[in-house]
Amino acid sequence: MADIQAKLQALSEEYTKLQQDLQETVQSRQKLEAQKQENLGVQKVEFFDPSTCILTDTYQEFAKLKDEETIYKLIGPVLLKQERVEAESTVKGRLEFIEKEISRLESHIKEMQGKMDKKKGEIIQVQTSAQAAAPQAAKA
Repeated sequence: MADIQAKLQALSEEYTKLQQDLQETVQSRQKLEAQKQENLGVQKVEFFDPSTCILTDTYQEFAKLKDEETIYKLIGPVLLKQERVEAESTVKGRLEFIEKEISRLESHIKEMQGKMDKKKGEIIQVQTSAQAAAPQAAKA
């Protein structure tokens, strides 16, 4: 009976660790989503609105700029002049990176949820076998 309790304790600790890891991964994904939204606020974005079935343009910060206006990039404590094409390219590259990271984290989240389900099944199986063994031990 003691070895069943030890096994159950170990499984519970593993399950708790998986829960903590999942929570950290979800928080990382939320941070990336916030970064994505910030970058989308800078970029001109085309999107499909499924409610209206119309392709629309949302003109954000870059679209508001006139051709003669200057873009600056903050590097440390200094603002440096930056070409518009370079700035747009930087934002586009950042968005691509963020999208890949979000996709990677979503895959990781699904994998962790699968591991948690498996671990939960193992815990239930051990609990069931312990409950079945309890009446046997009481008779002996």
